[in-house]
Amino acid sequence: MAATVSETVDAFHRGRFQILQPKGRGHRAGMDAMLLASLVADDAPCRVADLGAGAGAAGMAVASRLSKADVTLFEFSPEMVDFAQRSLLLSANAIFANRIRVQQADVTLRANARREAGLLDNHFHHVIMNPPYNDAGDRKTPDALKAAAHAMTDDLFENWLRTAAAIMVPGGQLSLITRPQSIADIITACGRRFGGLEITLIHPRAGEDAVRMLVTAIKGSRARLTFRAPLTMHVDESHAFLSVVDDLSNGRVGYGRNDASTPGKRQLASS
Repeated sequence: MAATVSETVDAFHRGRFQILQPKGRGHRAGMDAMLLASLVADDAPCRVADLGAGAGAAGMAVASRLSKADVTLFEFSPEMVDFAQRSLLLSANAIFANRIRVQQADVTLRANARREAGLLDNHFHHVIMNPPYNDAGDRKTPDALKAAAHAMTDDLFENWLRTAAAIMVPGGQLSLITRPQSIADIITACGRRFGGLEITLIHPRAGEDAVRMLVTAIKGSRARLTFRAPLTMHVDESHAFLSVVDDLSNGRVGYGRNDASTPGKRQLASS
């Protein structure tokens, strides 16, 4: 009898890097992680924290595209930490493996406990996150690993953004991808910690409702919220991606902010 395959090796950025992921269970990284990574459009040397990193796809995508980015993957699940650590040993990732660290940590920790877990105060220039998005009333999955990755707890955004603000340098950039239904919670959690929110709604096709949104904000900014032009994924009724989406998801360009005074000032920054 053939052995059961419990994990897969998946390529991103047209094969420029690979990650190990559990097969048939847990959260498997895909387009969301690649779009999240595109929000870091900073050509200067920078420190990036990926909160709730899973197997590390988003953080590795940042390191793959930006040669001066130093990335720390923070993940609570010991199993997913193991996937991320073993992914860094793959030969395809040798070009950036020395610029990425993996840290097992609960991103909701506070004060000294947070710092002892490696979430250092005023340290990172960018914090990225793809937080759990399922409401309590959503259909439950029997997959415990997936449930843990997708379950939205009370005050999730408040807890995660509090940590993001604590570990980020003044003027640093917060970037996240989530469901549009979370917009009120995100704005509330940003409070006086982050300003200059730029929100991009993501639509599967023209005429269809948004299913995701990209959000960036700047620590300490008092600039007003901006809704950017929406991003449409697919061409008409096909499954082909529009060229701009294909470029973003494959690490050819970054989706920088409109605000020219912020770290990610290039709207589509070639790498």
